[in-house]
Amino acid sequence: MKVISGMLYWPTTYTNRYETVKPLDEDITCDFVIVGSGESGSLCAYALSETGAKVVVIDKRNIAHGSTSANTGLLQYSNDKPLYSFINSYGKAKAVRHYQLCQDAIDGFEKMVQTFDFNPDFKKRNSLYYASDSDGKEMLEIEYRTLNENGFKVEQLSNSKIKETFKMNKEFALYSGNDAEVNPFKCSHALLQYAMKRNVKVYSDTEVTRIIGTSDGVQIFTHNKKTIKAKKVIFAGGYESLEVKSEKNAILSSTFAIATQPLLNHNAWFENCLIWETARPYLYLRTTVDGRIIVGGLDESTVLSEKRESMLHHKKEQLIEKLIELFPQYEEAKAEYYWTGVFGGTHTGLPMIRQYDEFPNCYFLMAYGGNGTVYGYILANILKDLVTTGSHPDAHLYMDSK
Repeated sequence: MKVISGMLYWPTTYTNRYETVKPLDEDITCDFVIVGSGESGSLCAYALSETGAKVVVIDKRNIAHGSTSANTGLLQYSNDKPLYSFINSYGKAKAVRHYQLCQDAIDGFEKMVQTFDFNPDFKKRNSLYYASDSDGKEMLEIEYRTLNENGFKVEQLSNSKIKETFKMNKEFALYSGNDAEVNPFKCSHALLQYAMKRNVKVYSDTEVTRIIGTSDGVQIFTHNKKTIKAKKVIFAGGYESLEVKSEKNAILSSTFAIATQPLLNHNAWFENCLIWETARPYLYLRTTVDGRIIVGGLDESTVLSEKRESMLHHKKEQLIEKLIELFPQYEEAKAEYYWTGVFGGTHTGLPMIRQYDEFPNCYFLMAYGGNGTVYGYILANILKDLVTTGSHPDAHLYMDSK
């Protein structure tokens, strides 16, 4: 599966790669293998590095060169599916607990970053969630009441307040705190550097060709005829895990994003908050530490890389037009970087941890949805307990969501 293409921004921001990361060149035995070195895999490596277990990470590419390179790095506790809709689907207890875990994940992320050798451009941000139309306004009004009733602090903004604060002409919006932004490429490297210092072994350019269950775990065979014996395997390969095992709850599409040239000597807009909208697919915006604006969205239902790539240049221009439509002061903006990639969600709106009979002693981490980084943090910490102790109190939220 070709998951990304275009002129990628994030890999240009971090060149201090670990030279010790090389392909696997011997047969090895360990407790746990993590397949994938992007954000989900590196979050698992970080979590498991503190258990004392013998952990190995393998990736068929260089570190974090899959979908993580295209991730736009917004960390929000609000989901693509609003809280009131989760309550309607799953009941109040389960829905509120999921939102609490998302909120707690951002706080946990902030504490985790403090243990890194360097800051992966993590910064706490507020979020503006604006109504795209009258239906969106009605939805946000319901969501405002639901969030406040369940202990999530959020402010509602009228048209006049939005104009005054953001210089945008939108009818209604919610403004919330405790969200964040991060450079996902730097973050994966920081996570793995932390893990490697705690004896986690990381191998790049090492592709799994076959996996079989054994009496005491799993045996993995690689493309260069090496084997890994392990007690458990965590597949954290993002959307490419679906090439290993299909999942009927997963929905794949294509998404697009751009990063402008450096434009900013000060805030791009009020507090440089994260911005998104109620339309589906939705537009979203954030800023970067070097003064760029990232704009993403305009998703398409196709998953064919050739078709996605044929749309990229037109989508690039459309995203710039959307930026200027919202903020006319950036009429000189250009897309210095532009990319497209696979995007995945779920029918249930929840991320997933899956086990399949044909893959004994294996877990599939599927942090699918607009909150992929937040979901990855939650699922990695659940999986740490599942593979070491066999249980976690919140595992049922994501293992029973079929």
